[in-house]
Amino acid sequence: MKSTPYNLVMSALLGGRRAQRPPVGNPTSIVCHGLMDACGVSFPEAHLDAQAMAELALAGHEVVGFDTVMPEYSVHQESAALGCQVDWGSKDRMPDAKNFPYADFSDIQVPDNILEKPSMRVVLDALSLLRKHVGGQVAIWGKVMGPWTLSYHMAGTQNFLLQVGMGEKEKVTRMLRQLMPVTIEFANAQLRAGADAVVLADHATGNLVGPYTYEEYLLPIHQEITAQIGGPVILHVCGNCTDRLDLFARSGVDAYHFEWQVDAREAVKRVGNIISLVGNVNNPRALLQGTPEDVYAQARYAIEAGVNIIGPECAIPLATPLDNLKAIVEAAREGY
Repeated sequence: MKSTPYNLVMSALLGGRRAQRPPVGNPTSIVCHGLMDACGVSFPEAHLDAQAMAELALAGHEVVGFDTVMPEYSVHQESAALGCQVDWGSKDRMPDAKNFPYADFSDIQVPDNILEKPSMRVVLDALSLLRKHVGGQVAIWGKVMGPWTLSYHMAGTQNFLLQVGMGEKEKVTRMLRQLMPVTIEFANAQLRAGADAVVLADHATGNLVGPYTYEEYLLPIHQEITAQIGGPVILHVCGNCTDRLDLFARSGVDAYHFEWQVDAREAVKRVGNIISLVGNVNNPRALLQGTPEDVYAQARYAIEAGVNIIGPECAIPLATPLDNLKAIVEAAREGY
């Protein structure tokens, strides 16, 4: 196998052969001030303009040396199309929703032309641009929000979790199932536009809900979603999810993107023969506050544990030093 970035990533993602080194990937954002300065593209333009979005994604490969490009940096592309009023932030601040249009759990009105809404169209156009520039050379990853995350945006996180805690199963399940088609439609559109794989970000986070909640509400929905997406899927769920790794492995995804709170050796031992693993370099202590040596050591631990694709655990803080990000690439280039 030729050790191109594309080959390294896709082989690792799908459980194929190893080459000389592990690939480095970013299922979530690796945008920081240094990367924006290096390529001359900043937020909020990179959330709203396809050319800017694609150029910033490409900088992750050309400037930092990652083997993937991923052009979606916010979690609000779908929620804006579904009626949230989104503040798209600034160079120093990520986007945020200012309202919850379905806080009363009324039926969600999904627009017939939702893929043509500007916040979703821009992602599809950016993926098409990346396909023209680096398709088949660098792995192109898309990203969609799952129905659990979209429910936070539609009803408010606290409100939604309150209904879960009160056992309002019919109300919660109805909202999840009304949002599920949005996830599937956007994922398949991203694959048609040029993505080689899509990240399914669904924040049934370890410190917010237990594994029994995931199994009861979300596992059957994730199984339906993955069955209807026509390409590889990487699940992203934050927090310490050691207690539900086996459930994730039953969801139909090809890989799980995980945080440092989940020990890499334990994750590989539990599910490494069923799905691929992506991550798990710590964001706050290593990438943001640590030194390149700290990051290098964490990346080497993940490599030696058997993690398939090395990268940050989640979207990195905007103030992350660029040299710390490059230390992940340096660790991977040392090989296995």
